Amino acid sequence: MTYEERIRHERPNMSKSFAKLADYLLDSYIEASFMTASELAHALNLDAATVVRFSQTIGYKGYPELLREIRDKVRRDLLIRPQQAEVPSSVPGVVSAAMQRLIRELEQTRISLDTDAIDTLVNEIGNARRIIILTEAPGQPAAYNLVFFLEQGGFPVYVARPGIVDLARTVHTATPQDLLLAIDVSGQSPYIARTLDEAQSRGIHTAAIVGVASLPSARSADVVLAALERPSTGSGMVIIGVMVYVLVEALRWRFGERFAGAEQAIAELSMRIQEPAA
Repeated sequence: MTYEERIRHERPNMSKSFAKLADYLLDSYIEASFMTASELAHALNLDAATVVRFSQTIGYKGYPELLREIRDKVRRDLLIRPQQAEVPSSVPGVVSAAMQRLIRELEQTRISLDTDAIDTLVNEIGNARRIIILTEAPGQPAAYNLVFFLEQGGFPVYVARPGIVDLARTVHTATPQDLLLAIDVSGQSPYIARTLDEAQSRGIHTAAIVGVASLPSARSADVVLAALERPSTGSGMVIIGVMVYVLVEALRWRFGERFAGAEQAIAELSMRIQEPAA
């Protein structure tokens, strides 16, 4: 087994100090590859002997043996894989081409993203009584990420169910103080645009984050964030996620006081919930 496989196998049974070390070696192995046992222990506020015991626990004679394997992985990642990626008809080559294509599409989106629209949408979210998110299946990961962050800031938000009756109920119960926000990667659900049209006819604010500006949902929204060119569904999901991330960062900047301390408060509350009942 590789050192990663050994760590993952033993991770559920580790003490807090071992778990801290395990996670660092999995997540920051490049940095770890340059450290002695003492340096690694110092970086994690542990004892050097803990690093040695950890190495032995996962099956190595000591940290030097573990370190050699970590350095072998770094060498493969930084030297060998880039050479393999130059061969198009190989998995590394396919992966490299996909990453390069995604980088280009993200850069195009960065250049073209309408910051005025982001500013308007930030204000709309800040003023809304409720934020109701409409999404097709490919947009669901981005939608739930947005819900996660908005809830941390105390914004009232939820994802509407996608059924036709559910969408009709959403519009029927919404008011002009609400915001209907569509997240639409590829236009697979034609009812999202029609729902936005119905909402607009009732004076309800609408917005859309879309994979391409020509989607019907973009034509039916008051505020639109769109990618520059039509991406594939796969890369479109990533780009939509990036635009949601940018929106969240703008919200954090504008409404910093609403997010301040939220993560710590949630963590403390989680600990209290886990405490045994008296």
